[in-house]
Amino acid sequence: MATEHDEVDRIVDAWMSQRPDLDFSPLEVLSRVDRLSRHLDRARREAFRRSDLEPWEWDVLSALRRAGEPYQLSPKQLLQQTLVSSGTMTNRIDRLVGRRLVRRESDPADGRSVLVTLTEDGRTRVDAAITRLVDAEAELLGILSRGDRERLAALLRKLSLSFDT
Repeated sequence: MATEHDEVDRIVDAWMSQRPDLDFSPLEVLSRVDRLSRHLDRARREAFRRSDLEPWEWDVLSALRRAGEPYQLSPKQLLQQTLVSSGTMTNRIDRLVGRRLVRRESDPADGRSVLVTLTEDGRTRVDAAITRLVDAEAELLGILSRGDRERLAALLRKLSLSFDT
C-alpha cells in the first residue's frame, strides 16, 4: 500500500536534501499542527460569524455560558479564563454591554464589586455558535475513527501539559 504524501512531506523532503545533517521530525509534527490550526481557525471564525459573533466575543460569552446558571462571572474571573489584560477586558465588556449580549450587575455579596451576566440574546448566540463549532470541528475530524481521535487527543494533551507546567 502506497503512503500518501502531503505538503509537509514535500517540504521536509526538500529540506532533507539540502540539510541532511538535521533531524526534521519536529517539523513533521508541528508543521502539520500549524497547518491544521489554520483550517481550524477558518472553521471557528465561520461558526462565530454565522452567529454574528467575533472570536473575542465568543471567548467572553462562552466563559459566562460555561459558568452555568445564572451565567455570571466577575471581571477578574473573566480575565483568568480569557488571558487578556484588565484594560482589554473592560473594553470587551463595554462593547458586549453595548450589543446587549451581557449586562453589569452589582455583586450582592459585595456592593463594591460588579458581576458580568449573560443576557438571553447572548445565551442564544453562544448556544448557536457552540452547536455550529462542534459540527464544524466534527467535520474536520471526520476522517478519523473515534479511537484515532482519542489517541490523538491523549497525545496532544500530553504535549500541552508540558507547556502548562
